[in-house]
Amino acid sequence: MVEGLKQEHNVEVDWRPYYLRPDTPPEGMELPDYIKRAHASGSEERLRAIADLYGMTYRSLTRIYNTRLAHEATEYARQKGKANEFHHVVFRKVYAEGQDPSLWATLRAAAEEVGLNADDAQSIVESGEYTAEVAEQVKHAQAIGVTGVPTYVINDQYAIVGAQPYEAFQNALAQIAGGK
Repeated sequence: MVEGLKQEHNVEVDWRPYYLRPDTPPEGMELPDYIKRAHASGSEERLRAIADLYGMTYRSLTRIYNTRLAHEATEYARQKGKANEFHHVVFRKVYAEGQDPSLWATLRAAAEEVGLNADDAQSIVESGEYTAEVAEQVKHAQAIGVTGVPTYVINDQYAIVGAQPYEAFQNALAQIAGGK
């Protein structure tokens, strides 16, 4: 979907970090009851339907993962010109393959898949080189009002919150273009 928007509307997409649950321990945690209830009330079916529409596999999450390392590894990938590719592979590993993004095995495999040096990525991320940068980006997201994931911010002014169908993005971009 993102690739389609980039081609159809000549937009740039830049993935940035946000911690939905900053209190998540390093090992992750069981899904809270309110999330289990939301899944039971139809949110999972909507996500699965969107994934099916684009020929993607979607696996239900059974845990909340700590994503700090994944965000910092994404920042490493950004510095190497591979952020979007890396982000895409990590999403697939989590949401289609059921892998844990807090584990180096998952992140190393994603790095290798996009042509990055996994040893270098792990060493630099573990050194803390990107910790402050990611923390600053999360603060920026909070400052502009991000409260959920995914949130798509367009022109630093307009937000689309949640996993939405392609048409929602097309409509938003058309309205923004019409308002110029």
